[in-house]
Amino acid sequence: MTENEIELKAIAALTALRGGVSADYVSDLLGEVIPTQFLVPDTQDAAEVGLAVLNQLSEPLSALIKGFVLAFETVADAYDQTDPDTSTEAILQALALEIARNSD
Repeated sequence: MTENEIELKAIAALTALRGGVSADYVSDLLGEVIPTQFLVPDTQDAAEVGLAVLNQLSEPLSALIKGFVLAFETVADAYDQTDPDTSTEAILQALALEIARNSD
């Protein structure tokens, strides 16, 4: 799967969630970008095997994150152009504070 296809899956997942689709469906959709098989070196070194798996996971996970960030930036830019009472930055700061309070 290409980086572009993975970014589109991220945007599709967000769109589906906002449209009321079940979280299980969204999880399955995102799961499609994660490899189900890995090529690992023939070695007894667990660190080397772990690094091989991590390297194969990093590209699709990076593309997913890039898709989520692209979607967020697009929606945030559109929201900010409506001259809202509360800026995107203020909303994010309030969210971060709420998460911080709940993590204690």
